[in-house]
Amino acid sequence: MFKERKLLIATKHEKEKVIAPILEKELGVSCFVINDFDTDELGTFTGEVERKDDPIITARKKCLIAMELTNCDLAVASEGSFGPHPTIYFVPADDEFLLFIDKKNDLEIIVRELSTETNFNGAEIKTETELNEFSAKANFPTHGLILRKSKDDFSNIVKGINNLEQLNNTFHNLIGEYGTAYIETDMRAMYNPTRMKVIEQAAVKLAEKVNSLCPNCKFPGYGITDSQQGLPCEICNFPTRSILSHIYSCKKCSFTNTKQYPNGKKTENPMNCDICNP
Repeated sequence: MFKERKLLIATKHEKEKVIAPILEKELGVSCFVINDFDTDELGTFTGEVERKDDPIITARKKCLIAMELTNCDLAVASEGSFGPHPTIYFVPADDEFLLFIDKKNDLEIIVRELSTETNFNGAEIKTETELNEFSAKANFPTHGLILRKSKDDFSNIVKGINNLEQLNNTFHNLIGEYGTAYIETDMRAMYNPTRMKVIEQAAVKLAEKVNSLCPNCKFPGYGITDSQQGLPCEICNFPTRSILSHIYSCKKCSFTNTKQYPNGKKTENPMNCDICNP
């Protein structure tokens, strides 16, 4: 279905470096990007352009706008967000979505990669000591940094700082003019190798899902669409909140199948039981 077709990667932040090799190998496509497509118009991590939609809608818009510009019928886009992990509280997370659209075959496939591997952080700083401590923790200079007057002021912002001289000069200019500065990690993929690895993991997951065919109609994208809790406790046999089964379905023919014990265990540890460990 995809062999020798052109696949547009809708990005301006060099994500094609990790997405293209995987999809070209696994799907047989020929990937390309366009240089005049500004994805920042749909929102920026620093907040000067507010992202009005959720990550999936934003990724879909990236694909559709880029496809319109190139008259290409096959595209993929990535969209990430950063903040507290939804279940591991107080731990920052990188939540990446990859969306694949094939207009020719009326197909849309979405995968998600949620990772705690991220350097996402930001802080108000006033001294060189604070600057050095933050930059070291953020894995500078292999990972870029951003400096501006304050967290909510975008009038004097410098992005993509990846060398010590630029970091020090920008910091001293801000301190000299305002007496304070706000520093944050640059989460754009080309300045953040840690994020790029998470996008690469999402690309692997996407290739696997695209190549997963429905047992009934052989259409691509057959995968997990829901899950059921209720794995029984190994002591009291009471249903726990742990996953008992995954539900697989096909968007094309609506065929569904349930796979029990997807994590390879038939009972749950009593530590995770609301009866044994309330």
